Amino acid sequence: MPQSVDRALDLLDAVAEAAEPVPAKVLARQLDCGLSTVYDLLGSLTERGHLARTPAGYTLGYRVPALHRAFQRQLRIDERVHEALLRLRRSSGADVFFSTYRDGGIAVLDGAAGPDSAFSVGQDTAAHATAHGRALLAALPAATRRQYLTASGLPPRTPHTITTPDRLERELRRVRRNGVAVEREESVSGMACIAIPVPIRPSGPGTPPTALTAVSAALPIADFARLRGPLTEALRREVAGLG
Repeated sequence: MPQSVDRALDLLDAVAEAAEPVPAKVLARQLDCGLSTVYDLLGSLTERGHLARTPAGYTLGYRVPALHRAFQRQLRIDERVHEALLRLRRSSGADVFFSTYRDGGIAVLDGAAGPDSAFSVGQDTAAHATAHGRALLAALPAATRRQYLTASGLPPRTPHTITTPDRLERELRRVRRNGVAVEREESVSGMACIAIPVPIRPSGPGTPPTALTAVSAALPIADFARLRGPLTEALRREVAGLG
């Protein structure tokens, strides 16, 4: 049973990562799995609505958006967040996202972006290289941050990525001092990002706010110098309404 569950999830991931419908035979080759087994699993996933069968192959099913909405509801991502992202998208033209640190991981939970965006909703496995990741890492207690970075490492995403702990810590101190995180072509070549942490209310008297979420914007590096100032201010305004 556990192996069947793993294979079913592998199928779901493979279909999700594909740019177009995927035939069962292609999935069987990708997963190095027997075609009859793949058909059995595809049948179950399709019956439950997680996948849909089309003449060209399998696509994600109607249950996937419902699961994402439930995920957002459980994380208490209300309409204010999505409306703020839409306002930022309309006013700036940048791709904008809402991210969080939760249970030892960093993920992008919601976004307003164009179809060709270099970034997307999902887990961030290279938070050291992203602006939203740095905004969240900078807010974590030092021990928690070290634990996260020990597990994830500091792999290079581009030639510009910070890959040494000392340099990253210096950058995170700058983030805490300025209240804004910035990266230029460290995650994706040709792109720059700005992120503002969203503080939560302190849990007790004298306890400083802790940022567990952040709002970020991504734009082409060619536009960064011109738009950095106004975009940062727009992010600050929207974040102030969410805190």
